[in-house]
Amino acid sequence: MKRIFSSYAYGSGPRAGCWWDETAALPRFPSLAGDVTCDVAIVGAGFTGLSAALHLARQGAQVVVIDALTVGWGASGRNGGFCCLGGSMRSDVGLDRRFGVAARREWRCAERRAVEGVDALLSELALDVDRHSAGETSLAHRPRDFTGLRDEVQSIRENYDVEPDLLSASDLKSAGLCGPFHGGMTVPIGFGLNPRKLLAGLVQACVALGVLIYERSPVIRVGVGRADTAHGGVRASQTIIATNGYSSEDVPAWMAARYMPAQSSVIVTRPLSVDELDDQGWNSDQMAYDTRHLLHYFRLMPDRRFLFGMRGGLRASPQGEQAARRAVVRDFNRMFPAWSRVDVTHGWSGLVCLARDRVPYVGEVPTMPGVFAGFAYHGNGVAMGMHCGKLLAQIASGDSTGKVPAVMAQPAARFPFGSLRRIVMPGIYAAFKAMDALP
Repeated sequence: MKRIFSSYAYGSGPRAGCWWDETAALPRFPSLAGDVTCDVAIVGAGFTGLSAALHLARQGAQVVVIDALTVGWGASGRNGGFCCLGGSMRSDVGLDRRFGVAARREWRCAERRAVEGVDALLSELALDVDRHSAGETSLAHRPRDFTGLRDEVQSIRENYDVEPDLLSASDLKSAGLCGPFHGGMTVPIGFGLNPRKLLAGLVQACVALGVLIYERSPVIRVGVGRADTAHGGVRASQTIIATNGYSSEDVPAWMAARYMPAQSSVIVTRPLSVDELDDQGWNSDQMAYDTRHLLHYFRLMPDRRFLFGMRGGLRASPQGEQAARRAVVRDFNRMFPAWSRVDVTHGWSGLVCLARDRVPYVGEVPTMPGVFAGFAYHGNGVAMGMHCGKLLAQIASGDSTGKVPAVMAQPAARFPFGSLRRIVMPGIYAAFKAMDALP
């Protein structure tokens, strides 16, 4: 495997303090030894891969899922648990210019369907995933950002057919959303959840349908009709690549430079008392994020622990991990000073996945008939990753209802500088920080 971060990023160090790992057990599966044959081989046992496996197995396909480490090891098992709109980093104007108004509307509908799809699956499987939050709230970190939120109201109505709730700075206090914010906007689509409990439910459903899962079996080569590991292979008429930010440059070779892993760090506090919540003026169950380019995302969980995350880590090393942890704790203390003495009990990081075109890709790998890929959810992979897994299943099975939105259908473009493409990230982050600091 050829990956663009150091091996530290793909090992146990970044996720050693992951709170989710303490909340639900996941079954263990054997490593692949020898050859197996099936209808569809899936590389990657996260939300995308397991979603694809579930939908294929429901149609009667024989499915094998292979993961380099364990189920949910990557972003699926260590994200912030925001099941929300998103998946692209393009504005309406950018989407209209690049793809056209009709394609933009189609994409926005897909975002909403992605959230609704998870909602429906939770009901079908009767999963308890610690669900909470009535939609998602965007909080303005500057006065002019609140003006921007106000200007978005009409586009929210048009894109998602819902009525957003605009909150002035004074409204935030009564809503239990106190902080250094200048207003906000709640879009009533989405909810918070425990991603590991969702993974556990997906795995149970897949196994019940006969899906075979192999762990600690890194795929070293993908060809038409075959995926090989060091100790065996899977022969299949269809193959799905579902590795997202944990992809390899040569699995298959077409993936090289078509994805950009970016680090995101999360901390979780001990449970907060009623008095501590009152001191800060935050007692809402809303999942929220601020309007920075390098955004912060946060939510009070059902057990009254507070989760707080941010973008911006650049170094994959023990020292880099410690620096990122200090940065996220620093920003947490600045934004919620009443909790500056509250113990932070857990902290971890993971890799989100960006695309040069700033939209996801779902479709066939060019020049490799029967090999499909889905990736680049831009930090919104709970809903969109699950949705893309369903789309990949429909494509692989020839289901005509699985029409991929035009925004997602064009093969991902390559980043410049190939395997050295991460050299652009410090400059981009510096520019984002400068823009976030402007009054």
